[in-house]
Amino acid sequence: MRIATASYPLDILTSWAQYEEKLTRWVAEAAQNGAELLVFPEYGAMELATLDGLDVAGDLEKSLFAVSDKLPEADALHLRLAAQYGVHIVAASAPAATETRPVNRARLITPCGKIGVQDKQIMTRFEGEVWDVIGGCPLQVFETALGRIGILICYDSEFPLLGRALESCDIIVIPSVTEALAGYWRVRTGAMARALENQCVTVMSSVVGEADWSEALGTSVGAGGVFCPPDTGFPSTGVMAVGELCVPGWVYADIDIELIAAVRADGVVLNRKHWVEQIGRDQPAVNMPLGRISS
Repeated sequence: MRIATASYPLDILTSWAQYEEKLTRWVAEAAQNGAELLVFPEYGAMELATLDGLDVAGDLEKSLFAVSDKLPEADALHLRLAAQYGVHIVAASAPAATETRPVNRARLITPCGKIGVQDKQIMTRFEGEVWDVIGGCPLQVFETALGRIGILICYDSEFPLLGRALESCDIIVIPSVTEALAGYWRVRTGAMARALENQCVTVMSSVVGEADWSEALGTSVGAGGVFCPPDTGFPSTGVMAVGELCVPGWVYADIDIELIAAVRADGVVLNRKHWVEQIGRDQPAVNMPLGRISS
């Protein structure tokens, strides 16, 4: 299976036709290069707010609901493209209105017309304290023709117990947006750690470049990447593919689901099976004073 993960720039859109043309171009390019799973980044859908004007796109509260209102139409477009090109698409996450506050929602769209929904679990300080975005539906494992797929949105990838909840997944998708190099490396480190401990493939997508019309996004630093356990049959670095920082475009990697199963069953190490051995050992280490060391 070939995976395409996006280093995705946001645009100022002046018409729905412009957005439709952009998304179609991206999907068509990936499909023509043989990709079966396409991954767009966290909050990549915020560019839809510019359709209501830059005053709305630049307003934290108004932009949330401007994008949420357009999600049904955006999903319909993704469904059509998934069917047309025979691909699975993880659509760029977006604020989705609920009865209380918006959640940060990604959607997994299949070529047979199904939509799986995954909300972000843990908010960053900006999301929670400034933007008032809240956590949503529990983590889910999606059974697809490509294998079992889970989604950890950006910050969620930095928490081992969230990764462990998706331990049955062959692929964990990690849509992200990070404003600084440190943020990119936090998420990338989380993605690589989840691949190591779950002995699976993780797929990180990123928003890249300037969106100075948005107080929430501003400048984004990142790159698409595909990571794996550094074990038999996989690259010894744990890196299958990684894009150049802040350069827009697709990053591709070819993966073998059967190889994931083989490493889990008979790898050089068996991280996934040893997880349970940590239970009961997660208490603070005992303080053992050794006395003063004299010269």
